[in-house]
Amino acid sequence: MNFQTEINRAAETLAQGGVLAIPTDTLYGLAADALSPDALDRVYAAKGRPADMPLPVLVSGWEQALQVVSVSPEAELLAGRLAEAYWPGSLTMVLPAIPGLPERLTAGRDTVAVRMPDHPVPLALATALGRPITGTSANRSGEPDITDPDELRRVLAPRVDGIIVSGPKPVGGASTIVAVSSDGISLLREGVLPYERVLATLETVGPVD
Repeated sequence: MNFQTEINRAAETLAQGGVLAIPTDTLYGLAADALSPDALDRVYAAKGRPADMPLPVLVSGWEQALQVVSVSPEAELLAGRLAEAYWPGSLTMVLPAIPGLPERLTAGRDTVAVRMPDHPVPLALATALGRPITGTSANRSGEPDITDPDELRRVLAPRVDGIIVSGPKPVGGASTIVAVSSDGISLLREGVLPYERVLATLETVGPVD
């Protein structure tokens, strides 16, 4: 089966409310339609995830991020600068969520975490589906992250509708998470991308008008 055929079939599974284990640039993740409440329920069940923990979202680009975020012009300028510098890559941005998103996605909060991964599988899936997908790590909550495909199959095969191992293996390491608002950015978690580098990027391009 060639790559695009595999992606098209996987996207059909997601469109029908399915859940897949897929590789990303950082870790193996659980992919589901981020706008499907039923699919999100299944992600929580597969992970044993606490209900008060929101799910991160993977997008194919900034235009797709706008399906789940609603930002002021000032915040969009900042987010756009960061996306241009670090997407695809290891930067997750927490932004104001549009009204009406599934509560399971945001865990009742008014923000949502979005990232454009540097891996062909999630990018192609989000593109083929036409909507953002979930990107939470493919492990049981509280257990170590999984970077080995054999371990992935052992732990999650009974809990998902399929497993994709095409493309590069995850390299490990968490993304850096920043909150973006009209007032600027703040660090929520430092990962493989140094926060000082992110700040320097914004300083290089100058202040927001």
